[in-house]
Parts: sequence; structure tokens; C-alpha cells
Amino acid sequence: MTRRLLWLALAAVLALPASAQAQNENREPGSGRLDGGGIEAEVFLSALEQIRRLHMQPYSDSALWTHALDGLIEELGDPYAAVFTPAEVKKFEEETTGNYAGIGVSISQLNDVVTVSAVFRGAPAAEAGLQVGDMIIGVNEHDASTWTTAMASDSIRGPAGTPVALTVRRPGVRQPLSFTLQRDSMHVSAVQSTVLPGNIGYMALERVARRSAQEVTDSLKSLEDTRGIIIDLRRNPGGYLDESLSMADVFLERGAVLATTRSRTTRVQQLGQLTEETYRGRLRPSVPDKPMIVLVDRYTASAAEIVAGALQDHDRALVLGERSFGKGVVQSVIDLPHGRKLRITTGSWHTPLGRTLHRRRDGNGRVLPENLDTIPGVTTPSGRILPGGGGIFPDLVVQIDTLSPLERELLATVAENDVPLWIREAEAAFARARSLREAGQPSSVDDASFEAYMDLLRSAGLPAEFAEGAEVRSYLRWRLGVSVAERMDDLAAAAVTRMERDPVLTRAVELMSRATTQSELFAMVAQPAVDGEAATVTRDGGDQ
Repeated sequence: MTRRLLWLALAAVLALPASAQAQNENREPGSGRLDGGGIEAEVFLSALEQIRRLHMQPYSDSALWTHALDGLIEELGDPYAAVFTPAEVKKFEEETTGNYAGIGVSISQLNDVVTVSAVFRGAPAAEAGLQVGDMIIGVNEHDASTWTTAMASDSIRGPAGTPVALTVRRPGVRQPLSFTLQRDSMHVSAVQSTVLPGNIGYMALERVARRSAQEVTDSLKSLEDTRGIIIDLRRNPGGYLDESLSMADVFLERGAVLATTRSRTTRVQQLGQLTEETYRGRLRPSVPDKPMIVLVDRYTASAAEIVAGALQDHDRALVLGERSFGKGVVQSVIDLPHGRKLRITTGSWHTPLGRTLHRRRDGNGRVLPENLDTIPGVTTPSGRILPGGGGIFPDLVVQIDTLSPLERELLATVAENDVPLWIREAEAAFARARSLREAGQPSSVDDASFEAYMDLLRSAGLPAEFAEGAEVRSYLRWRLGVSVAERMDDLAAAAVTRMERDPVLTRAVELMSRATTQSELFAMVAQPAVDGEAATVTRDGGDQ
């Protein structure tokens, strides 16, 4: 922007009516308002202009405005505030909604070639005949044989309704195959569900995205004959507030308080005023008599905490795991000119019993010191006492599994020696899953496939002392087993395999297998201490 346009832009933003300007001239320094043309605005404009004209390092006007905006965001001390560029807006929307335009495949870098690792049912790729294992060697007449997954993704995705041409190499087929597909709107589900041994329903929620509440409702239909349901919110970063409320509504009585918010309103009549709003359930509970357990950890945040907090406050679920992240603030995403968006904190949310679950953090997101003895308690309808602030405190603290010293040494050595452990693991899991599918067999890792995997690691530079050690081999075989089950889309097998090193899920299954009612679940566990030290469970031999 030219100097004249720069000044005109600021004048348009900061201009006041003459009477207001006159009032502003009499203000003391530091009293200037954002909607006024006060002393601070004049000083800022003058400094910006002098920097542009005289600084030894020349800056364009756009760069100076970007730096000024970055500084404004930083000085808010709000770890969640940000301004998104158009590209970041697109990525943000894909991550939070699960929606994108493409052909409906997942791709992975296997054997140095971009390979189709999943084909979504009903998507353009499935209708055109693409298969798991197809290696993408061309996109729109460009040689893609040496591309990364990021390069392939950028080229394959595009506006819905537009064509994309792919050339693939298929195992067992001598000549490359060509496909022309029409991109379409895709949605990646955030919810997976299955039935674990013992007829226990298991539902894992990756994020709180658009349609997540409906996906939960649909999943419950397949779990209605189970003895109880485990909802896994671990590593769920949250998402949309309204979706989290709808999700809690699925489980609670009509009229029950789901959450309250205290925020600066965007309503024209009350713009900027602090208002409180209470959200109540509108549905009948889908599974009113089924016992439920919710799993949380230190990464369970935001909208996921709203769900866990609502179910805990109403005595609807037993909460297991670690104290959650503690993000109890409301973010608003506001449109800005030229395709950008502003995300800022506009308020706070509270659980049905009034708990504020927010943990205070500095501008970098680090937790500030706190006195746990001062956290107040709240009483649930059944008489249980819950800590009243600073994240979700589980009813039963179950410590997560940790790597042993030797396992940590393995991963450090792999990183130092550039051993592509994760890539070789994915390749071995892919090959094993494909052979099992062709044979119509369930997920497993036999000795032959594991030794073939270890040979790959040895050839990639894994030192012999690791390749031959029993503890490391057991760890690597466990990892491979999880990967094979995931490649086969077998959530139950993946969960059962994970339970070998997942004491949180293991304890939840053990409790659920002995309970017939929610009251029995509560009776099985002791009341947690606020310091989070009560009722811990660890893996034998683990490094805690």
C-alpha cells in the first residue's frame, strides 16, 4: 500500500466525530480509546511512518502492518489469540470440521512412494476403482514418483466438482493405470466405535467437529446391546462449543443444564457487554440406563472438557485417567478483510454445577503456579464432591503407561542415527494387513512378518544391541500389532492390543465388566484427592 493509502486506511479505522475528537484531545496519555483518534493513535502513526522512511533495514508497508498486528496479538497475553491467513483459514476449517474437497483417500509415504492407505466408502476414489496399495506416480500429467505426501495432497485436493487425473502403479499389474476423478466434498468422521471383549461398547472421539454429535448418536445405535459404554476423550483437543453441547445432550435428561457461558456478546443491541447464557438439554437421553465411563488425559481440552464436565456433574459417567488440560475459555473466530480471520478469547464457560475448568496460563500457554488446596469443591446430585476449577479431575486417577529407560534409549538412538522407524513400521504394517485381508484373516502379527520387519530395521541402521534385545523386540512387536490393526480398520483389535500398555483403558474395561449400573461404578472407586494422588494404577515394571 502507498503512503497515502496507508494514512487513509488508518484514518478510516480511527476517525471519530468532531465532538468525540475534541473530548479525546483533553484526555491524559493512556486514556485513548480504540474508536478514537487520540494521542496513542497519533504517536503510533508517526512512529510507523518514521520506521518506514528511515530504518536502516527497509520494510514494506505490508510487512510493517503485519508486524504491528502480530505485536498487538502478542501483547494481549492470550495464548489462543491469532490472525489466520487464507491458507491457515483453510487448514483450520479442515481440522475443526473434518470437511475438505478431494477424492476420498488417505495416503502414506511407503517405500518412498506415495501410496493409497485407505479408500473411503462411497467416495469418488472408491467409485473409480482405486484400491488400497495403489502407488501414485502421476498427478495431472506431472511425475509424482518422488513426491511427498504433502505435495500429493496439495495437488489432489481442489474445489469440489473439478477433475483430477491420477496415474498409479498397482502390485501385480504390469502397466500403470490411469484414472480421471471428479473431486467432491468429503467429511472425515471424528467418531469411531466398536464392541470390546466382554460386550463392552467403546467409542473414541478424535475431536469435536461438525456433525460429531450426530456421529455419536449413530454410533450409539450399534452399541445399544452392550453392557456399558466407554467414551475415550483422550488427546481430544476440543472443537465447536455447540457440538459439545449437542453431544452432552445425547446422554442427559431433557431440561438438564449442559453448560453456561459468560462472554462479551456480538449482538448488535448489547455489543461488547458481558452476558451469561445457560444451555439446557432438549432431547431424551439415548442410553439412560447404561453405565458409562469417560477417559480423559492432560490433552483433553476445551469442548471435550465440556462433555466430560457435564456428564461428571450430573453423575452420568465415571471419569478415569489424568487431570485434563483446563481450557475453559470461549474463542470467537471473526471474519476480517481479504480472507483472513481473527481468533480471540471472548469469555469463559462453566459446567452445570458452576465449575470453571480453566487453568491460568501465560502468553506462551504455560500453566501458572496454583495452590490446589484453595480449589473449592462442588457437590453432585448423588453427594460426590468434585474439585471446582482447573480442568477435569478424574473420579479415579489412573497414571498413563510410560516408556522404560531402554525404550527411551531406543527412540533416542533411532533419532540420532536417522533410522526411519515409523516409516518402516508403516510399510511392514501395510504389507501384513494386505496379506491378512487377502486371506480373510483377522489382525495379527506372526513370527515371519515380525522378523521381516526387524530385517528392515537392521538394514536401515538399527544397532544390533537393540535388534536382539528381548525388551525392545517386545515393544516393537506391540507397536507393529497396533499399526496392523489400524491398517485393517479394526478398532477393536487395535484397542485390545493397546491395552497391553494402556492401564487407563484396561482399568475401565475391568470396572465395566463388573458393573451393571452407574451407581455400582461410583461405588467401586474411592473419592479422588484434589492433588491427584489417590487411587493410582501403574503398569508393573513401568517407569512412573
